[in-house]
Amino acid sequence: MREPGEVIDADAEASHGRARFVQVFLAQRARMEALVNRRIGCRATAADLVQELFLRFWRRPEVKVEALDTYLLRSASNLAIDYLRSEGSRDRVAEGLQHTDDEAFAQAPEQALEVDHDLQRIEAALRALPERSRQIFLLNRIHGCTYGEIAKAMQLSQSAVEKHMMRALEACKASVAEAAPPPRRPGSARR
Repeated sequence: MREPGEVIDADAEASHGRARFVQVFLAQRARMEALVNRRIGCRATAADLVQELFLRFWRRPEVKVEALDTYLLRSASNLAIDYLRSEGSRDRVAEGLQHTDDEAFAQAPEQALEVDHDLQRIEAALRALPERSRQIFLLNRIHGCTYGEIAKAMQLSQSAVEKHMMRALEACKASVAEAAPPPRRPGSARR
């Protein structure tokens, strides 16, 4: 505890803050690695991600947090989710490049424009969802995570994950249905 009027050495205080950070980080490292490993399923990658977390904190100005240990665990959890997202994006791009064929390039411009409009409406509907519902939808549909994996990663019940997914899917369907043209009668020509 400081006395009133006591001169504070900023360097000494920063050094003390870093020493505290290192101490708490080392004490929580095994728990963080176990948490990340459970979420992503790879012990070596979990260790790398926790090391990356250390470097992120070390490089930025000191974060003043009451419960640094809890903050570090939450940050590790978020880093695992970010990792899953980025891996899913990479996989989708690679898969898309492999499955591109001549038929895709031969689509009529009208159809491509229609699909683009549908995607824009779906994207807007997803942005309008509550954050948790949107995150669950992306983890399932984009990153391929099962409801059970998502429930475990987000510390929710599987039933809650299912409800969030239903909400997201209904929003997507509604966004496309709102803009869909009325059904054509058989034999009528499109203008």
